[in-house]
Amino acid sequence: MIFENNCTRVYLAVGPTDLRKSIDGLAILVKEGFDLDPFTTALFVFCNRKKDKLKILQWQHNGFWLYYRRLERGSFKWPDGSSKNMALISRRELNWLLDGLSIKQHLAHPEVKARTII
Repeated sequence: MIFENNCTRVYLAVGPTDLRKSIDGLAILVKEGFDLDPFTTALFVFCNRKKDKLKILQWQHNGFWLYYRRLERGSFKWPDGSSKNMALISRRELNWLLDGLSIKQHLAHPEVKARTII
């Protein structure tokens, strides 16, 4: 499902998206609006204008998954911008967003890229 290991990329639609769109409408938006392939092993994440609902589109083997989340209180810390922009974020940043945090966590431990042992 959503947290399968083969989904390595997470694309975030910056700004609001009309969430009346379902699978076909979001897949067309990914293909034509963002020039990306909706059939890749990636997650495509969309949020509404009030930032209290989101949808995640995912292709898996022979069909699409469409995940929907509605907050009863509060809102997602969604990045502002034009809905014509798509940002590549990490799975870690997606988890922060789903937990109500900003994708820019200044207090989080940064990734260590050096692969040496002292």
